[in-house]
Amino acid sequence: MGMALGAVVGVSLAVFADPVPGLKPMAFLAGHCWTGEFPGSQRTDTHCFAWLYEGKALRDTHTVRAPGQPDHVGETTYYWEPAAKRVEYLYIENQGGVSHGTVTPEAGALVFPATQYVTDGETLTYRVRWTPQRPPQAGEGGEPDAYEAWSEVQTKDGWTTMFKLVLKRQP
Repeated sequence: MGMALGAVVGVSLAVFADPVPGLKPMAFLAGHCWTGEFPGSQRTDTHCFAWLYEGKALRDTHTVRAPGQPDHVGETTYYWEPAAKRVEYLYIENQGGVSHGTVTPEAGALVFPATQYVTDGETLTYRVRWTPQRPPQAGEGGEPDAYEAWSEVQTKDGWTTMFKLVLKRQP
């Protein structure tokens, strides 16, 4: 009984933590799962966010599912880096890839500047922009019910879109 109560309290704290100031722009994500479908395919991407350590970090566990293929699973931990005075993240996935970068709130979006994804000695340079979307009835101050994720990769000819999808908050 005590362990079950502890688990429930742990969940509620993970949802309702008071985040450190640098992570507040990401607070709308916490305590929710968000799912989007890649355009023109049956692949989906689901991200589930939870506060860690009473709001000192934010965990994002994501799963890409495609019919007939094994799930692609990754986890990102976002945290305030006090020496650099910025939000940084570490991403690790089940296929061995890793990435480390920063996140900056800019003009109604969360911007992930160019960084490297490394797996099996191969390196890919990418950048990402998440733009929260609010339902029309919510107005400017309303809670987002979706966000657009736009991911680009750097090629020899410049930046090109890898994918752009809208992830909707799940009930």
